[in-house]
Amino acid sequence: MNKYIFQFFSCWLLLTGLAGCKKHDAALGDPSPIIAIEDLRAIYQGTAVSLNTGNLAGAHQLIGIVVSDVQSGNMPAGTVAMQNNRRNKTRGILLAVENAAALKTGDSIVVDLNGTTLTKVNGSLQVTGLNAASVNKVSSGNTRNPITVTTALFKAKPDDYEGCLVRLFSGSITPVPVAGELYAGDKSLADNGGTMVLHTEKGASFAGKGLPASATFTGIPLMYQVEGKGDAVPSLWPRNLLDMLDASGPVYTGFPETFEFPDQSLKASYAAAVVGLKTGKWLLDQAILANTSGRDRFNPTGLQCIRMQQNLAVPGYVQMNFNVPDGASKVSFLYGAYYNDATSSFVLEYSKDDGLTWLQTGKVINNASAVAKTATFPLDITGPVRFRVKKLGLGTTNNTTINNGRLSIEDFAIYAN
Repeated sequence: MNKYIFQFFSCWLLLTGLAGCKKHDAALGDPSPIIAIEDLRAIYQGTAVSLNTGNLAGAHQLIGIVVSDVQSGNMPAGTVAMQNNRRNKTRGILLAVENAAALKTGDSIVVDLNGTTLTKVNGSLQVTGLNAASVNKVSSGNTRNPITVTTALFKAKPDDYEGCLVRLFSGSITPVPVAGELYAGDKSLADNGGTMVLHTEKGASFAGKGLPASATFTGIPLMYQVEGKGDAVPSLWPRNLLDMLDASGPVYTGFPETFEFPDQSLKASYAAAVVGLKTGKWLLDQAILANTSGRDRFNPTGLQCIRMQQNLAVPGYVQMNFNVPDGASKVSFLYGAYYNDATSSFVLEYSKDDGLTWLQTGKVINNASAVAKTATFPLDITGPVRFRVKKLGLGTTNNTTINNGRLSIEDFAIYAN
């Protein structure tokens, strides 16, 4: 009997202990005091929201890095842009705060959201009602690399990019700026994915500087009501003059070459052949038109790109068989490694004698990966010129001394000089 009584009490103690553990399960714990910017943005459903721990799932704080440059004067008045990365997603938002001028690029901050409001102001989502005590600086000098974006990506998913630090490669001002045209105001900024507004406040430190026809533009993307009226449109707000890189002349009409025409089936063999593309006739040697989603690195708005062969001991070429007439101030294009292939090595070459001789410009590029990158070559070439991408014939990949995988090329752009 004593044995059974002992077993009964042992079981009772075990069950009681388990029940107690469940009640105070550390895995469940108390709600986190911190909310991700992505989750905060999702609370807004078209009307202003007064924020409290009830609608913040128990949280009351934002943490992140200031990515705007208030001191340069090109932000909506009294705001800073902050971003953070949670769950491998970088998201941003504007903060309307009393001491905006005291917050500098790279400041790490903690924001108390209690009693604030989440609302849209002139089209952009903001946290308003913040006083100086609501924002505490933890550290300074933190750097964040810009996220590569296109106009098409921002238009498709504005909540993913608004308020973040982004970079748009090889953007062009349309129409081409006239002599003496300045940054100040709203300009039409185009890339292969469409157009957006390039906005510069009249009081910005660089408002009186000359506007280039084309450049790589960095800044803070915002949905924005032009002059406070009408529907909000995508816009990019550069932080300062250093946010414009690789300034050049205008992109040639018809460029970038997107390799969307003709259909992939008309150049499905790696054998050398001249193909009529949108911009003219190109020699594709050890290169095909390719359209395998998730493997070929064409841009999100496209369906095709170039794929160059792997493991060859001879070079491959994507070569213009025609000239552009007015020289070149810049060439840019996207590149990436096909699927899970090793990287490869390639160079850009140009010819000023109709393709009889070719000269290399810039360095060998050998960092292609599964994420497409932009190659940009500043130039100062006058007169008729043509270009080609030369993939080096290094031999068979051994993942030690030789890497020679397949290579994607996309959106080849040439800018007049």
